Amino acid sequence: MALASAPAPASTRSRLFRSTAFRLTLLYMGVFAVFATAALGYVAWNARRLIEAQIRQTIDAEITGLAEQFRQGGIRRLVLSIEQRARGPGASLYLLMTPFGERLAGNVEQVPPGLLDQGGENEIPFARSGEDYQGARPTIAIVRVYMLPAGFRLLVGRDASERDRMREVVRRAGGIALAVVLTLGILGGFVIARRILKRVDAMSATTLSIMESDLKSRLPVAGNGDELDRLAINLNTMLDRIAVLMGGLRQVSDNIAHDLKTPLTRLRNRADEALRPNAGPEDMRRALEGVTDDADNLIRVFNALLMIARLEAGQARETMAPFDASALASGVAELYEALAEEAGAELSCEIEAGVSLLGSRELIGQALSNMLDNALKYGQPADGSPARVTLSLHRSLDEVIFAVADRGIGIPQEQRAKAVERFGRLDASRSKPGFGLGLSLCNAVARIHGGRLELQDNAPGLKVFLAVPGGADRAG
Repeated sequence: MALASAPAPASTRSRLFRSTAFRLTLLYMGVFAVFATAALGYVAWNARRLIEAQIRQTIDAEITGLAEQFRQGGIRRLVLSIEQRARGPGASLYLLMTPFGERLAGNVEQVPPGLLDQGGENEIPFARSGEDYQGARPTIAIVRVYMLPAGFRLLVGRDASERDRMREVVRRAGGIALAVVLTLGILGGFVIARRILKRVDAMSATTLSIMESDLKSRLPVAGNGDELDRLAINLNTMLDRIAVLMGGLRQVSDNIAHDLKTPLTRLRNRADEALRPNAGPEDMRRALEGVTDDADNLIRVFNALLMIARLEAGQARETMAPFDASALASGVAELYEALAEEAGAELSCEIEAGVSLLGSRELIGQALSNMLDNALKYGQPADGSPARVTLSLHRSLDEVIFAVADRGIGIPQEQRAKAVERFGRLDASRSKPGFGLGLSLCNAVARIHGGRLELQDNAPGLKVFLAVPGGADRAG
């Protein structure tokens, strides 16, 4: 299958606008615009409120001063004071009317009808002297009507155009700011989405290459430590692990084909011996016994493979329970004493008493048996002297450590990882019995218990450690 061709430019733009990065940018931009508008609106409302409060304070001060002038000098003095104030720069609005509706003084030419008949504060359109308040865009003022003795009415106000100008300025500034935010947001979203989409396309192209059996390809890493880099690093780690597993699978397949071919061939030859015309009853019995032994060996191999598969799948955790690890180690050692004596080897024990463990008694026992079996097979010293094997058990901090040591030729450091693989045999000629599953099973038992299997130099010989978390506290 060929790699997909590059999309057309229009399709690329369409994918950019549909990308998550572009949509998130627009979403964040929209949220920012809403909050910015709310903040700007609050500032405008607060500024308007402050301006109106200042206008009212000015009107109150004007009315208080003019009322004082009226009390001191009557209507004549009030008229003079209004005329004087009305001519000043930035003057307030003044209008003094008689009880009969005649204008006595002020700088306001027209006000809405009926306004002076009622007291209190109002917001009205007005016209200064020589103007018409009913123009296309009348001027708005905040005014207060004050009733004087003898029916005189005094109107004092302030032009509110400053407040309206401020509101217009804020509105225009807000509109321009939102337009700039929208423009920059769209451009920024386009640039970000294009950059991310370019990296995603590169990752997609690599995955297509991997799907086409190029297992050596890896996702590109930009090196900036962002989420795409972390994803690429994790996926590359996964691909490395898959490559290792596939390599191990190929190796296991080769080893199975190599190791099982010999016992199957031997089984067939023994069956042929039993079928020979001149074979006597004793020959046939001996051949069938050999067939049975070979079949038992094959069954043990497949049982070991099935057990390793179950352990790696985590299907044996339901059998875990507290047990006496010291008694288990002593029992396994006692079982192998006869085998060691038969092989001319010396088996000694250094087992700490009273060590408890939470785990699978059967699996730990199987692992100890495999460790001792390997030591008795391969632990003979290079000078041909009898093998000396030591089984030990002790508690160290929060771990229970089983160890089997021998005085043989050991395993070189660079080959110890291979020794714990399935069918990992260091004897290339396969001259010694076994299928290379013993330490692999021990390693699987260690992993399902959350522990570890370590191979160390015993100077000379090999020392195998099976460390399992737990002990008396965990078991209790």
